[in-house]
Parts: sequence; C-alpha cells; structure tokens
Amino acid sequence: MIDDLREDLATAFRVAAAMDLNEGICNHFSVQVPGAEERYLINPYGIHWSEMRPGDLLLIDGEGQVVEGEGEVEATARYIHVAAHRANPRHAAVLHTHMPFCTALTMVENGSLEMAHQTACRFHDRTVYVREFGGLALDEDEGEAIATSAKHDSAADIFFLAHHGVTVCGASVAEAFDDLYYLERAARQQVLAMSTGLPLKLMNAEQVNHTARQMRQVMKVQAEEHFTVLKRLYPAKAAA
Repeated sequence: MIDDLREDLATAFRVAAAMDLNEGICNHFSVQVPGAEERYLINPYGIHWSEMRPGDLLLIDGEGQVVEGEGEVEATARYIHVAAHRANPRHAAVLHTHMPFCTALTMVENGSLEMAHQTACRFHDRTVYVREFGGLALDEDEGEAIATSAKHDSAADIFFLAHHGVTVCGASVAEAFDDLYYLERAARQQVLAMSTGLPLKLMNAEQVNHTARQMRQVMKVQAEEHFTVLKRLYPAKAAA
C-alpha cells in the first residue's frame, strides 16, 4: 500500500513540475498512510519536483518528525500539512502550491474564483478564502487557519490563502491532483478574461448549481482515469 502511495505522490510532483505549478524547491504535497498510527508521506526539502522519486519521500509522524527516509521537512510544510490532514478526515492528500494563476487571485482585492466558466463550477461550494495573511508559515498559525476553515466548512477542499497561494485537499492523490490541475486552469481562464478589460459574464445560480452537480457525478472516475494517464506519461516508478 505504502509503495503505491509513494508512486502516486512522486508522480504528482513530477507532473506538477512539468506543468509549471511548482516554485523552486518550495511548496509541498503530502498523503496520509492508512493505519492506527498517524503517518504521512511528504517531500524532503531540497529536491526539485521534476526529479522526485518514490524513495525520496519522507515518512513523518503527527509531530512532523521524520520516521523513515533521509532529509528534512521544510518548516512551512510541517505546519501546514499536519494541521490540514487532522482538520478533515476526508483529506488524505494535501497539496500546497504557489501556482501562478491561482496565486494571482490571492493578490487582488477580494480576489475569488468567479463562476464565469464551466470549469470553475466544479469548485462551487467547495472553496474557502483565508483573507488574512500572517507572514511565512514558520509556526502553526497558517496551518491552523486552514484547519479552522476546514472544520467550519466540512465541504471545503480548496483554500485560497491571501498573498500566498492555494492548498487543495482530496480523498486520494489522484482526486486532489485532478482538482489542482483544473483549479489552475479555471484561474487562468479567469485571469485571461479579466485581462481584456471587459466585465466577466457570470453564470446564473441555476446554471452554476446544475453544472456543479453534473461534474460531481463524474469527478472521481475522471480523476482516476486522468491520473492513470499521467502515471504513464511521467513514470515515477521507473525513476526510482
């Protein structure tokens, strides 16, 4: 089981790098390892996402201490991920990035993902905006901000962090990565539309709700199929 999780998470890193969703050697992904003990796989600091291998991933405990593997966990990763996992038992995978177009929406006054395109509708009623910036997540505050939001809104999987980036959570690496991919696509579509200087043409509530329901009927299967293709295109196991 843990070997499969290692392959999935390493693949997610390699694909994210190929899609320009990473920032240097910063940002981090994690996945919970099933079992009685609190254990997570997470990337070590200092390895570029494009070269991530299953064996590079660290196994950490609930205190963020390394149980297995070589390397160290970035402080921001430790504080964001453990709190996010604990906040909602649905969130087995937690992906944190500063991907460009989503991050752009955290940099404008009252920035949000608008329901102006069908892709955005998949995130309807699943998104929370943390509007206050507390600096670099070098303590528990940023992680607790996500956790508090997740506890107050159990349906939330997407967290826009003001002046910072986004955190996307899901029941599996495949589901979380599918959301991550489509979230950045939706943000890019919006930023491009806004760059015309013309007002956005928003969908009405009935259209949004109907489209969101349609998407949620197929999202899990689509995510698994999408990730199967990505694993074939960016084979992390072969790189081990």
